[in-house]
Amino acid sequence: MFSFKEYSQEILATVILLLILVALRIIVAELIRRYASSSQLLEHRTNLVIKYVHILMNILVAICLIVIWGVDTKDIFFYVSSIATVIGVAMFAQWSILSNITSGIILFFSFPFRIGDTIKIHDKDFPIEAEIEDISAFHVNLKTKEGERIIFPNNLLLQKGISIMPAKYEDKEFFD
Repeated sequence: MFSFKEYSQEILATVILLLILVALRIIVAELIRRYASSSQLLEHRTNLVIKYVHILMNILVAICLIVIWGVDTKDIFFYVSSIATVIGVAMFAQWSILSNITSGIILFFSFPFRIGDTIKIHDKDFPIEAEIEDISAFHVNLKTKEGERIIFPNNLLLQKGISIMPAKYEDKEFFD
């Protein structure tokens, strides 16, 4: 039969760990939101990065809980290596998805251009000059002067040379 006295240390450690997780999730989310607002980044991109960070934190807490409750490390390594192998084989075919997600996070924290900027992508075979309409986790939506919409993967933005074109202001007469 289950006895609280027998597992009191594990229960206390679990409660403390879960409280730390909740506090860290709130603190990290607030720090990312502050960074995003100071960098004038969009809310949906901010929420996406927060979601990725929370997933990573949950995985780390799950590992800590396994250690707290004394699961045999040999069993843990066996199951984790089996799961990692299956995921690795499955994701090898989908490496571009992971590459685009990682690139999306990198671009979030060190993004030299913003929505509304006109950029020129220096590609030998297919040079592009277009305005950035949206930036998502996997790709950037571009619109050329001719109205053509281009979906450009995030990982290619990190691989290609990019120029940010100066804003073109039309000289207009203003009347009162």
